[in-house]
Amino acid sequence: MNSEKNTSDFYDRLRAQLAEDANWPAPYLFKFIVPASLGKIAEIEAIFDGMNALLTTRDSSKGTYTSVSIKVTMVSPDAIVEKYLEVSKFEGVISL
Repeated sequence: MNSEKNTSDFYDRLRAQLAEDANWPAPYLFKFIVPASLGKIAEIEAIFDGMNALLTTRDSSKGTYTSVSIKVTMVSPDAIVEKYLEVSKFEGVISL
């Protein structure tokens, strides 16, 4: 339960900070670390499908993880938090 409250508090703070920092819609850069798997990358990519997102990837030095950066125009802080919550459902994915 406590980790759910911490997660909720984190997203509340992120939402408030984003609301102060930009006029919306605005470009936003999502960054994730995923296990090196084309399937995992495709799952994340599918969440941003149809949004004209620019996706770049970079493998770790040992090739066990892949850094995924997604630059996309988002309509609001709520939309950003919603995307993070969608991605958080995938096992092994770390949001940065």
